[in-house]
Amino acid sequence: MQHQRPNIIFIVADDLGYADLGCYGGREAAFGPVSPVLDGLAAQGLKLTQGYSNSPVCSPTRFALMTARYQYRLRGAAEEPINSKSRGSTTLGLPPAHPTLPSLLRAGGYRTALMGKWHLGYPPAFGPLQSGYEEFFGPMSGGVDYFTHCSSAGQHDLYLGEEEAQQDGYLTDLITDHALDFVERMAPGAQAGTPFFLSLHYTAPHWPWETRDDAALAEEVRQNLFHLHGGNIETYRRMIHHMDEGIGRIMESLARHGIDSDTLVVFTSDNGGERFSDNWPLVGGKMDLTEGGIRVPWIAHWPAVIAPGGESVHSCMTMDWSATMLDAAGVAADADYPLDGTSLMPLLRDADWECERPLFWRMNHRGQRAMREGEWKYLRVDGNDYLFNLADDERERANRAQVDPGRLAAMRAAWEAWNATMPAIPEDATVSLGYSIKDMPQR
Repeated sequence: MQHQRPNIIFIVADDLGYADLGCYGGREAAFGPVSPVLDGLAAQGLKLTQGYSNSPVCSPTRFALMTARYQYRLRGAAEEPINSKSRGSTTLGLPPAHPTLPSLLRAGGYRTALMGKWHLGYPPAFGPLQSGYEEFFGPMSGGVDYFTHCSSAGQHDLYLGEEEAQQDGYLTDLITDHALDFVERMAPGAQAGTPFFLSLHYTAPHWPWETRDDAALAEEVRQNLFHLHGGNIETYRRMIHHMDEGIGRIMESLARHGIDSDTLVVFTSDNGGERFSDNWPLVGGKMDLTEGGIRVPWIAHWPAVIAPGGESVHSCMTMDWSATMLDAAGVAADADYPLDGTSLMPLLRDADWECERPLFWRMNHRGQRAMREGEWKYLRVDGNDYLFNLADDERERANRAQVDPGRLAAMRAAWEAWNATMPAIPEDATVSLGYSIKDMPQR
């Protein structure tokens, strides 16, 4: 099937749980459906139930998203995650010389923008405009207050291009406003044959726990954006709903300009859910290589190519979607930086398509490692090895290591062979945890 080069919108939520959306089994909130727009995109497009993030924590996944390669290849991705102490570093970030999804698309004739979270190193050594984006609006760090736009270090962190931008408003809505403005400005060119690529990377529903009506909380959480003493499920769901409303505004603009059919919209989360998220039926969350930390919602919508109502059990990772976008655009990877991601274009055309390959993860935190191959998963946490059949046991409660030692040994050897092809974790790599068992009971 032939198609014209699509516009591409890559929407990434922050710390969204596997079952937080209605289309993934999430419960309704007191105010009604949490995610009607995203639920509609899933119904009109393709929903994946076995999709993964490249990491259970934010900045490493973003390295993979930008490069379509395993993040372990770059020093900055060894930070779990990059924290504000790295400000001024010339090593902890995405090297501007490295080819990226936006730089390759831009060289291929696309207009490019990032509206939302960067979290791949601080200027002047690093930044979105140095890595392929023509336009940028958003925070450079991992988490900021939704009203003051200050980071956990207390520094104002909101940029327009490479300049600090003082803008009043709720950050989720500001990100939507800038994304909508970009789409409106790019639509005439898209109609005339110049496609655009928009990274729409919300900070929602990342802490602090603030809805549009919670500006008064900004002063209260100023000294600790982790907001350990506050938040609740309804606030969290409202934050998701604000994001969903913004996505609805973007989709309305595409339709109004008649370019929705030729626009590939992909939605996911950078990692599994945090405190108030719903990961059912999975166990664990952010920072864990159990399923709740890495299995995330994946929705793809492209009416010109994707048939409505599709659902897939194909296993894929963040970097596969970056490879898919390059393929959809007809843009080749840089020969000196071959992709680890695999294009899913066949899946977009046929929801029943599958192409099995092993997927690998590792974490400095708790010495974790994981491998998924077919329905089987090998996992190590705190020096303990586990083997799970995910087709029978998505909650990873029935450890098959003792009854199938041969499979465990084979998967362990395969993981170690893969790991030998990656740079070792540097001794000075940091793990940054915002809270511990002293703050709340373990999962």
